[in-house]
Amino acid sequence: MSNAYFIGLMSGTSADGIDAALVRRHGEESELIATYHQPLRAPLRQEILAFRTTDSDELHRLATLDSQLADEYADVTLALLAKANLSAYQITAIGQHGQTLRHHPEGETPYTVQVGDANRLAERTGITVVADFRRRDMAAGGQGAPLVPAFHRAQFALPDTSIGIVNIGGIANITTLLADGSVTGWDTGPGNTLMDAWVTQHRAVAFDKDGAWAAEGKVLQTLLESMLSSPYFLQLPPKSTGPEAFHLGWVNAHLQGSESPVDVQRTLLELTVESVAQALDALSLDAVRICGGGARNRCLMLRLTERLAPAVVTSTEAVGVDPEWVEAWAFAWLAEQTIAGNPGNLPQVTGAADYRILGAIYQA
Repeated sequence: MSNAYFIGLMSGTSADGIDAALVRRHGEESELIATYHQPLRAPLRQEILAFRTTDSDELHRLATLDSQLADEYADVTLALLAKANLSAYQITAIGQHGQTLRHHPEGETPYTVQVGDANRLAERTGITVVADFRRRDMAAGGQGAPLVPAFHRAQFALPDTSIGIVNIGGIANITTLLADGSVTGWDTGPGNTLMDAWVTQHRAVAFDKDGAWAAEGKVLQTLLESMLSSPYFLQLPPKSTGPEAFHLGWVNAHLQGSESPVDVQRTLLELTVESVAQALDALSLDAVRICGGGARNRCLMLRLTERLAPAVVTSTEAVGVDPEWVEAWAFAWLAEQTIAGNPGNLPQVTGAADYRILGAIYQA
């Protein structure tokens, strides 16, 4: 496609807001030309978080949240278009990840649930929407996640260079782009989700800015080893996870009760570092690029730089891609693949039986 525009919408496991990325495809080049972020309204965020446990009247609440989030996505899309001075008719498609409420890729009946009614989004914006990316991969026996490694390969791979891409959102995931052309990737475990939940509980703030509070604490080695002994970290890929597995109840189950809250925060940061590092230890990487909200956490970045040496650790900004917008850009790219009839998954990453065209298309 030449001079085609796509929009990617992403609201991650932290449920703190919606990222929108406007991407222009010109020949073989993909260019990020505008971005927009809108925080989620507190009542909507609380409802999203409430779905991580079973509660009453879930069917009505689910249907209501599905429509409400579609309206939020539409408002963000229209604001992005206004910022870029473009009209809806100029956009080929929106790639909408949707808000994940639950993700259970294991067991006899695997399932995943994302909400944000794509029908309503197409109606509100007048733009074709591609959504429901995960379930086709799961139907083919895959985990349905992570889906961004295919985009990472397209955007970040370099000849004769081994690169690790680490996305640290609520959950952390890695992509390895090796010099021989092979690609792997999986969810390593908690990214920011446990740190955010812990600092919110103890300091009444949404996140630990720059990791400053964590930097005041010390690593509780016994606690760290206890958490790292959990089955998920020992499981071989392909694998994916979510806040259903890693939450404050999970943290509390590993505590003795006498730990200082600041030391727990520091240890949770180290858990993210160590679980990422252990996933990459067996590889000889030339560089590691960090994206997602974790790239803004100075303490986390310092520890990753130390732990992953001698690989050169930077954010993706070092190669011209703002780390805050990688995932939204990825879903614009995935929408482009679906519209073109190209597969969007990597079977070696998700465990699917083969390559699949992902998502459903909701025509404007």
